[in-house]
Amino acid sequence: MAEIHSKTNAFTSLIAPRSVALVGASDDVRRIGGRPLRFMREAGYAGAIYPVNPKRTEVQGLKAYPSIADLPEVPDTVILALPAAGTFSAVEDCVARGVSSGVVFSAGFAEADAEGAALQEQIAETARKGGMRLLGPNCLGVMNPATGYYGTFTVILDGELLKPGPVAVVSQSGAYGSHLAHLARARGLGLSQWITTGNEMDISMAEALEYVIDQPETQVVMAYAEGIGDGDRFRAALERARRAGKAVVFMKTGRTEAGAKAAQSHTASLAGSDAVFDAVLRQHGVYRARTTAEQIDIAYAAARGRFPSANKVGIFTMSGGFGIQLADDCTDAGLDVAAMPDSAQAELKALLPFASPANPVDATAQAVSDWEILTAFVRTMMEKGGYDFFSAILGTGPSSRSFAKPLRESLMAGLASRSEAIRGLTMSAPRDVVAQYEEDGFLVYEDGAQLARAFGALVDFAEAFARKDGQVNPMAPMDLPHGPLSEASAKAVLRKAGLQFADERLATTADDAAAAAQSLGFPVALKICSPDIAHKTEIGGVALGLTSPEDVRSATHDILSRVSKAMPEARIEGVLVAPMVKGGVETIVGVHDDPVFGPILMFGLGGIFVEVLKDVTFRVVPFGLQEAHRMIREIRGYPMLEGVRGEPPADVDALAGLLSDLSRFAAAHRDRISGIDLNPVRVLPEGQGVVALDALMQMKTLEEQ
Repeated sequence: MAEIHSKTNAFTSLIAPRSVALVGASDDVRRIGGRPLRFMREAGYAGAIYPVNPKRTEVQGLKAYPSIADLPEVPDTVILALPAAGTFSAVEDCVARGVSSGVVFSAGFAEADAEGAALQEQIAETARKGGMRLLGPNCLGVMNPATGYYGTFTVILDGELLKPGPVAVVSQSGAYGSHLAHLARARGLGLSQWITTGNEMDISMAEALEYVIDQPETQVVMAYAEGIGDGDRFRAALERARRAGKAVVFMKTGRTEAGAKAAQSHTASLAGSDAVFDAVLRQHGVYRARTTAEQIDIAYAAARGRFPSANKVGIFTMSGGFGIQLADDCTDAGLDVAAMPDSAQAELKALLPFASPANPVDATAQAVSDWEILTAFVRTMMEKGGYDFFSAILGTGPSSRSFAKPLRESLMAGLASRSEAIRGLTMSAPRDVVAQYEEDGFLVYEDGAQLARAFGALVDFAEAFARKDGQVNPMAPMDLPHGPLSEASAKAVLRKAGLQFADERLATTADDAAAAAQSLGFPVALKICSPDIAHKTEIGGVALGLTSPEDVRSATHDILSRVSKAMPEARIEGVLVAPMVKGGVETIVGVHDDPVFGPILMFGLGGIFVEVLKDVTFRVVPFGLQEAHRMIREIRGYPMLEGVRGEPPADVDALAGLLSDLSRFAAAHRDRISGIDLNPVRVLPEGQGVVALDALMQMKTLEEQ
């Protein structure tokens, strides 16, 4: 049993208290007020436990007290196992006694109705004024297996407690967090800390993440969220994990509109945009699981804290079909199924002429008839193939009474010289047999796709941990104009931020427009310029491909006439005359204000790619050039920028510069700007730069600032 902490701060007292009071303590070990006491006593919790129940003098063999005020000392933390209606007065009593933290189990607060939300805020305000930290309400509490502290009533502990280990669980949902703990235990994983945050009237998921990430025993975090309230702190916690080399495996619900609505009613939280949330996780090297089984699989692989230096995988098999299947799975996971060197293949062919020793390395069933052949194949494969991962398909072999022991010994002999390689197996065997292989350093899965996905995740984590992103230089805030901006005004501002636009002229008369076109060179485009007209095409405010002064004069008259009829109250600055920029790849870039994470930059290819395929990606601003390059390479249409069908590669470096500059501008003016649209943005051939052809900037009103 780990030593209970010496008191440091309120949050630590919540997770590793020296003493705990259980308000609403019950003698019935099946009830919510009885279960935490039972679990702590079974676990051998070394701290003082004070049951509080005015109707009893003793609870589960311990002296009971009528109130918090009657306790012989101020407990480090309290567990409030009370109905919602009784919670407020209990918190008042705790504040009066100077209790530093507590857990509120009860539901019936903000997730229920307006009355519940008002009561929740009243309780939170009382605790804040008294300096008391609260977890919940509507949560299942906390667990700290190393100290035997079980401030929870979860049913998963009825049969077996949890063992200490490297996996932390932080979950907004108590039921989901309990299920993760149950599955982790079944997988042989121990837990460092387990925190369920519920409605988060005070302690948020972000703060809980900060805490578990900072604990030296935590190597991997499994998290579950329905919505995030403090986007900046949440991102800081994820970045903290990345820099510390600790894997975070996240389950976020609300990917669909129906799911988002359900999440909001469940925890009264702000779900935000799922696409943005997905991008935030990628930005900070977090693995987003799509299923609970996947979340456990990846956490299991990362729990050892071993990550590869590259992605080259070797596959050993005694069945060609299974080997091919695993090779497909590994390729899908982004791994390099590189063939063995010719000399190594020849060596194994000489040993077993009918083998297939490329990769997968198929030793056929002969390997179980001659264990020296199996050892030789594995040793040659790992010593001469240079693989970062070793994988083998063993099926039910490890359970066989005939050759379970020699199979394991032969594998270990073959791998002896490459202990640094990450090892994985697919096999079907009882838990005790699996545990033996795990003790030998193997990751064990029943299915090849699980194994391949886990290997791929380890590569992704390794790459994220290795990133040395430099500090993003902040942009000095500018003195921005107030009110709606015309296209010309928006471009004037963005030019100061370093963005490139086509050479344009603002003309107020048809003759001025013709002269400007003559100066720029034909063909040209005309666009109405007004702070009151955001969508120019819809009212006939655009003319393209004009090839003569006469065409320009005529188009100017027509545009001004159409706009005057469509929007007679609009303020007209004139028409923008711009050269027709051709060539390159059409893209779209924008900034919008996300309710959770603030300004978000979007990038994607233009035309059908954005309109139909929704091939876009996002980043929270600001970010540097390295992150911009990663962002660009995320879209499915990235090969278009590399050059296809004889087209030259596009100037991706210039594009990355534009994205980074715009991100810094948006961050510097987050209090003034609600949105920016650059569409289209032409990425010209390599070395020729990038040009934004249109710009729309939306300013925040005084109420929004």
